[in-house]
Amino acid sequence: MPFLGQDWRSPGWRWVKTEDGWKRCEPFSPALEDGNSQLNDISHAVIITGDDEDEEIFSTEDCEFAAKKRKKDHFRNNTDSQCFYREKWIYVHKESTRERHGYCTLGEAFNRLDFSSAIQDIRRFNYVVKLLQLIAKSQLTSLSGAAQKNYFNILDKIVQKVMEDQYNPRLIKDLLQDLSSTLCILIRGVGKSVLVGNINIWICRLETILLWQQQLKNLQMNKQVNNGLTLSDLPLHMLNNILYRFSDGWDIITLGQVTPTLYMLSEDRQLWKKLCQYHFAEKQFCRHLIPSEKGHIDWKLMYFALQKYYPIKEQYGDTLHFCRHCSILFWKDTGHPCTASDPNTCLMPVSPQHFIDLFKF
Repeated sequence: MPFLGQDWRSPGWRWVKTEDGWKRCEPFSPALEDGNSQLNDISHAVIITGDDEDEEIFSTEDCEFAAKKRKKDHFRNNTDSQCFYREKWIYVHKESTRERHGYCTLGEAFNRLDFSSAIQDIRRFNYVVKLLQLIAKSQLTSLSGAAQKNYFNILDKIVQKVMEDQYNPRLIKDLLQDLSSTLCILIRGVGKSVLVGNINIWICRLETILLWQQQLKNLQMNKQVNNGLTLSDLPLHMLNNILYRFSDGWDIITLGQVTPTLYMLSEDRQLWKKLCQYHFAEKQFCRHLIPSEKGHIDWKLMYFALQKYYPIKEQYGDTLHFCRHCSILFWKDTGHPCTASDPNTCLMPVSPQHFIDLFKF
């Protein structure tokens, strides 16, 4: 197993407090070191202010306190002068060692994997939303205070993105509905004992969620003006191929409402049969056969009936990956420090549910 951290006997890293929390930084630049030396010199001086008649002499402790405050302000106002680095991966350890103390928690992984940037990638958007929905249903109380704050910050960015781009509002509505239901139960029930922070903060968060739901309910899709080729101008076989690429039945129904031609194609029995065969095993849909008036199997109703009893397959453009050799969780395009001879053979895609299960002890 490779040694992935500093020696446990070392003095440790430098940490700087920012608006997003504590961040680890590399050694400061020479310019910043010069500024720090000047601040240190001030802390050992005796400052005399005022007129001769009314002098105020500050003690050394007061000077040190003022110098520390000036250092903090210097760090906050001069972030360009220091080099922060933040790994895009996290080592999933479940026990303490001499090199690593404690174990990795769900909240720590949620903070370290930079989901704020992931929602800006169209390939990862649905993946992050599904993960937030699973956390809302069962794991919200297991997050630390910082992770819960980060959770709602990411959720705010998701809602704003949907309001601006009108991208997949139905998915966000389901997430907010599950989250509001969970918060109502926790606040009315045993909220004070399981929620981190003041209960009034959670009431304000619940009110914000209700406001988001109302905004999404009133969302109006922008009509795009395009004088070129439109979807309706495509040949029937191309439109049919597009429908066969959909893995969600609701997306097929929504597209079928655009034009009468698309509605006719969306009602094709063969299309819904393929969809049922993709998501469910033959033994599953044989138990719930729904005949139509003509005696044929109504595959469309079958799909939505089976969806209530069995989970459907999930498809994502990009997911987190787990390296079995290094026990590291990461986004594939960012990579990780792997020592395996052939790293690609050790990678395993991680579904949102698998991500939750990794941190169950």
